[in-house]
Amino acid sequence: MMFLVYLFLLPQVINFFLALIPTLFLLNYFYKRDPRPEPRRTVMKAFFLGIGATIPAVILELILSRLEPAGISRLASLAFHAFIVAGLVEEGCKMFMVKRYIYPLPEFDEVTDGIIYTMAAGLGFAFLENILYSMNSAHPWSVLLMRGVTAVPLHGLTSGIMGYYIGRSKFEDRSSMMTGLLIAILYHGLYDFFLFTGTALAWLTIPLLIILFLHAKHLLGEAIREDHRFFRS
Repeated sequence: MMFLVYLFLLPQVINFFLALIPTLFLLNYFYKRDPRPEPRRTVMKAFFLGIGATIPAVILELILSRLEPAGISRLASLAFHAFIVAGLVEEGCKMFMVKRYIYPLPEFDEVTDGIIYTMAAGLGFAFLENILYSMNSAHPWSVLLMRGVTAVPLHGLTSGIMGYYIGRSKFEDRSSMMTGLLIAILYHGLYDFFLFTGTALAWLTIPLLIILFLHAKHLLGEAIREDHRFFRS
């Protein structure tokens, strides 16, 4: 009996770690580059908030999918699902969680913090999303491995970029939060649109992820310099 239990649980444990490891790897990469690392408990709080954001996102996506305008072209339909159903809803839900529960905390005292906390939320979102995808696949390990090098960086990096502007909105430019959301939607939407076409355009996700990584890394450097300039770090 115990052997059967282990036999049943082992694939679930493997699925769990295949979903978790890429998220922790990317978060650790950026976390270690923060000159004044954030409290781990608050970073983990942001991570779990990102997990929580997945639920309303799924519900909203199901509702919005039914609101697709009638009679539009295939490309317009793909753009609607990529930029509105996926991009706007998922990035918006992540931003809401950070703005509502992390933004007011005293630990959020640097622009750099916006990047780390929002990236943690994005990676929490990616973690649960990966679990959900694997549960609905006949080849869950292949799905998790593929998403570990594509969708996980997408969520983490778009959230990190959005987080830079969330950080700036707290200390410098109150209007910049929406700028960050729009940039995150643009990256997210392009990524999904390329994939949704089911054509050679899907290969464009690779240079897009490279550009996204370089953009997020650049903004982290900018945030660190801004915080140093204003004696926040």
